[in-house]
Amino acid sequence: MLSDFLTYPFLTRVLVAGPLLALAAALLGVPLVQRRFSMIGDGLSHVGFGALTVSAALGLAPLAVSLPAVIVTAFIMLRLGGSEKRVSGDAAVAVFSATALSVGVIAAALSTGMTADIYGYMFGSVLALSRSDAVIASVASVAVIAVFALCYNRIFAVAFDEDFFRSLSSSTKKSRVGELFDRFGGFDAAMAVLTAIVVVLGMRIMGTLLISGLLVFPSLTAQRLSKSFRGVTLCAGTVSVACFLIGLALSYALNLPVGSAVVAVNAVLFVLAGIFTRLIKT
Repeated sequence: MLSDFLTYPFLTRVLVAGPLLALAAALLGVPLVQRRFSMIGDGLSHVGFGALTVSAALGLAPLAVSLPAVIVTAFIMLRLGGSEKRVSGDAAVAVFSATALSVGVIAAALSTGMTADIYGYMFGSVLALSRSDAVIASVASVAVIAVFALCYNRIFAVAFDEDFFRSLSSSTKKSRVGELFDRFGGFDAAMAVLTAIVVVLGMRIMGTLLISGLLVFPSLTAQRLSKSFRGVTLCAGTVSVACFLIGLALSYALNLPVGSAVVAVNAVLFVLAGIFTRLIKT
C-alpha cells in the first residue's frame, strides 16, 4: 500500500503534511481541553468557513482573509471565557460559531452559491491539496510544535491554574522573552494564533466540520491512559499521529473521505481507551 501512496502525488503530500498537522493539533488540544475550551476548534472552523465564503464571494485569496479572521476570533473567545469570565467559554464559542456560519451561508447565497471549492473546505478534499498547501501546512505545523515545546512550562502552569500563574508572573522578574510574551497578550494570544493556524490549515484536509476532532479526541483519549500533564501530552501526540495514518489508510482502501475516516478512528480509540481503563480499575 505504501508503494501505491507514493505513486499519487496528492497522497504523498497528505502523508507528509497530515501527521505534522495532527501532532500540532493534539498538542494544542491538551491545554484547551484542560481549560474547558474543547469546542473552540469547532467554533473557529465555522468562523473559517464564513471567512472563506466571504473571500470567495469577493474574489480574494482564502488564506489572506480566513487566517486573520480566525486569529482575531480565537483571541476574543479566549479572553471572553478566560480568567475575566465575562461569558462562559462554551457561550463565547456558540455565539461566534453561529454568527460566522450565518454570514457564510448568506455570502454564498448572494454570490456564486456553494461551489466545489467551498464544499472542499467544508468536508475536506485531499485532491485539492496543492504542493504549496502541503508546504505551508508542514512548515506551520513544525513552527507550532516548536513554540509549544519552548513555552511548555508556561502552558502547563496556565492550563492548571491561570490566576495563580498570572499572580506569580507579575511578582517575579521576567526575561526579555517573557516580557515580550506578556506584552503581546501572553498565553491567550499565543494559543489564539497557534490554534487559528492549525484550524485554518487543517480545513483543507479535514474540512471545517471535522477539524475540531483533531483537537479534542487525542487529548480525551490520552487523559484516560495517563494522569500527568506530560504523559497526556506525549500520549495525545502519539495517538493523534497514529489515528491519522490509520484513517488515511482506511480512506484509501475503502474509498472514504479522509477527514471522516480519521475522526472515526479517533472515536473508536476513545471508546476502547475508556473500556480499557474500566477493566483495569475492576
